Amino acid sequence: MIDSEKITCSKPILGFAAFSGTGKTTLLLKLIPELKQRGLRIAVIKHAHHNFDMDTPGKDSYELRKAGATPMLICSSRRTVITIENEIEAEPELNRLLSHIAEDSVDIILVEGFKKWPFDKIELHREATGNALMYPDDDNIIAIAHDRNKQNLLSDTKLPQLDINDTQGIADFIMQYQQNSIIRN
Repeated sequence: MIDSEKITCSKPILGFAAFSGTGKTTLLLKLIPELKQRGLRIAVIKHAHHNFDMDTPGKDSYELRKAGATPMLICSSRRTVITIENEIEAEPELNRLLSHIAEDSVDIILVEGFKKWPFDKIELHREATGNALMYPDDDNIIAIAHDRNKQNLLSDTKLPQLDINDTQGIADFIMQYQQNSIIRN
């Protein structure tokens, strides 16, 4: 169930909202190393609209989880993974997912998906997809990253407009957002 109250956390949360095929993951794969190079510690929550499994049959962690262990935590000197089985098949709740992130270990939480949830988001838009823009109907969109050239910017909005293909420009915006969020909190 989507909460109508704006989602808050002690760390800044910034989402990337777009229709499938716009390039959310592709952009995040470029942004994360850029933001890490600038000193940010980043957590990511990604919403998947399909069944997925991060483990493989035959591995101890898979077999223990299938036997009923939940949560199932596996760790090594390099990595810790926790798998939690949802008792009821329902859309995940962002507030609950945020509770699994150790806030003292991150500077910002980036969210891919959850486009209908109330938290600050950058809308990603590519004209070639043929999809309508979401920002007129979503007050939580704080910027639009699109592929229009500077002479063809969106004229009916005062929201910041970013070049979806300019990773450094979007990273600059995120850095400023993170800094402003710290000041507000």
